Amino acid sequence: MRGNRFTEVVWALFRVVIGLLFALHGASTVFGVFGGNRGSGHAAQAWTWPGWYAGVIELVCGLLVLVGLLTVPAAILASGSMAYAYFTVHQPHALLPLENGGDAPALFCWAFLAIAVVGPGPWSIDGLLRSRTQSTAYETAEA
Repeated sequence: MRGNRFTEVVWALFRVVIGLLFALHGASTVFGVFGGNRGSGHAAQAWTWPGWYAGVIELVCGLLVLVGLLTVPAAILASGSMAYAYFTVHQPHALLPLENGGDAPALFCWAFLAIAVVGPGPWSIDGLLRSRTQSTAYETAEA
């Protein structure tokens, strides 16, 4: 990852914060914690479309991005789910996110797209696994 000396740590913090916020949204929907299903204080009814499934995607993908495991596929799924949420739930009410309440889905969609394109960075489980694989391949090549 190119940039100045803070690039890697700032990217890791960005990934962790976005993953945490997304996971908290998912936990709110699935378990009714942190204010519950979008402020109602209740969990979404299990197996209902799209609410409960969206909550599960948010929780699982958020946690995966947070720790940096299977980051790219999780970020792609998260980005797509937020695009779906924006265009099916928010956009029919008004064109702009400020008018239709779709700020959070729009921001999450673009943040996860950036994470999917740039990758998890070295401060992640994916980065750790990649460096171990490269070290093992290097040691094997030397022998």
